Order: sequence, then structure tokens, then C-alpha cells
Amino acid sequence: MAIVETKKLTKKFGKFTALNGIDLEVREGEVFGFIGPNGAGKTTTIRTLLGILQATTGSAQIFGMDAWKDAVEIHKRIAYVPGDVNLWSNLTGGEVIDLFIKLQGNSNHPRRKKLIDMFDLDPSKKCRTYSKGNRQKVALIAALASDAELYILDEPTSGLDPLMENLFQQCIMELKEQKKSVLLSSHILSEVEQLCDRVGIIRQGKIIDTGTLSDLRHLTRINMEFETKQTVEDLDTLVGVTVVDQEDNKATLKVDSGEIGNVLNHITRFDVVKLNSTPPNLEDLFMSHYSGNGGGLSERNA
Repeated sequence: MAIVETKKLTKKFGKFTALNGIDLEVREGEVFGFIGPNGAGKTTTIRTLLGILQATTGSAQIFGMDAWKDAVEIHKRIAYVPGDVNLWSNLTGGEVIDLFIKLQGNSNHPRRKKLIDMFDLDPSKKCRTYSKGNRQKVALIAALASDAELYILDEPTSGLDPLMENLFQQCIMELKEQKKSVLLSSHILSEVEQLCDRVGIIRQGKIIDTGTLSDLRHLTRINMEFETKQTVEDLDTLVGVTVVDQEDNKATLKVDSGEIGNVLNHITRFDVVKLNSTPPNLEDLFMSHYSGNGGGLSERNA
């Protein structure tokens, strides 16, 4: 069942097209990773889903309701964390957390206290005294302390140190165990790789691939290292193989996933001593989509 669904979603700002026919689906109980460089359209998509922006054409729905027309009803059932948090300067962090929790109709004080302790936040301080990281903690605690059906997290660990990032990941794993739905926008590829069931890659306002990490890894190449008793001949003639390094009886290759069997058949004739193959990580996959014309990492913000 789809909790979030967009069809042919387009958003224009004057002559600039920020979103160009986005088809996106977040299923019930999954963590969906939404990745792309700054300016690819991640935040614009999320703001349209939240009803902050109105789509130019196409549709955006959450819980089967229209994201623009039914925004008030939708917001009662979701929790949201932006990447750049602005808080009321004269309120304390604790007061802001309580306000957000009450707005959603929850009062989970034990969960609130646990999260405040976990993220090492002093809730008695005024928000104007907080660093960017502490402002981010306030938003995270308010969202995670609520009993939402859908969590929309837009670069949620921006400004957090590595320890806090690890704690955040633990919290998302707990939401997964509770079968909650999460839309996680991030450019931290290790975070997405660790947490997400499926991933959507956005480039210049278009979704260019969606699937599980296993599905998407078929689009790129396996890393293979081996050592043999005899020097392997004719490696560079094999289809789907790039020889990264070869010295004496050792070699490092990049191999198309469909050609692994042929490579193994070839090298076993030279008495394999050691063999190691690793699937590409999400960073390899990500960079493969952003290399080439128009794929730079400094596209215009959207």
C-alpha cells in the first residue's frame, strides 16, 4: 500500500522547472531514501508533499489525500524535520518540543525524556542560544517523540556530529521495527545505505532510478580482486571487464554483474589462490549517475 504517491509531479518557478514529471511512491512500513545533490529537487518535492508549495501540474497524495487541498488533515498524521531548522528565539528547547508534540495531539513524555537524554540536549536553554546542531536536535526530538504514521525527514542530520548521527540511525531502526513509514532525504550515502529499504535517485528534477539497493547495484560494476599461481593472460580482452591494476599474479578488476561467470571461468585456469569480490556501495552507484554531461554536484538549488 502506498502512503506517499506522486504522479507526473511538476513544479515550475517562472521559466525554471524544478520538478519535471516526478513519479514517487513510499510504501507502508518502509524507509525510502531520496537522494541527489543539492539542487536536484529533493526539498522542492518534500515541500510540495507538505502542502507548502502547490504543484504546477501532476498530483501529490499522502494517505490517499491531496497534499495541497488536505494539508491540514495530513499534518495531523505526519512528523517533519527540515534540514535547516528555525525556532522561536524566546522559547526554550523544551517548550518548542512540547508545542510540536501537542500540535500533533500527543503527550508521550517518557519518550520525550528518553530522547532528550539520548541526544544530550539541555531543554532549559533559550533557542536563540542554540547552535545549528542543537536546533536540529530539537526538531528531531519533537518529531521522534510523536506517534506519527509517516516521518518526512529532509536532511535530518545536518549539523549533527557523527555520534549524534549514529543515535539518529538507531531511532530510525526502531521506527522500522514498529512498521512506521519514513521518507528520508539525504546526501549522506552511508546513512541511506544503512537505513533504507528502497532508494530513489533524483537528478535535475527527474527521478532517474528507483529500487532496492540490490536492484540498483545491477546497474553498476562488481569490484573484484584476486591472486593466482600463474599470471592471468588476456584479461583486457574479456567482455564487461575493466582492469584497474595488474601486477605479476595479482589483479584488480571492475566487472559487469552479468559477466562474473565468464571472468571466473577464465581466471580459474590459472590456479586461483585468493579471490575477493565486493558489490558496489551506494556512493559508487550515485556517482555513476552523476558523471557525464549535466551531472555535476553543483547544480542550482531547488
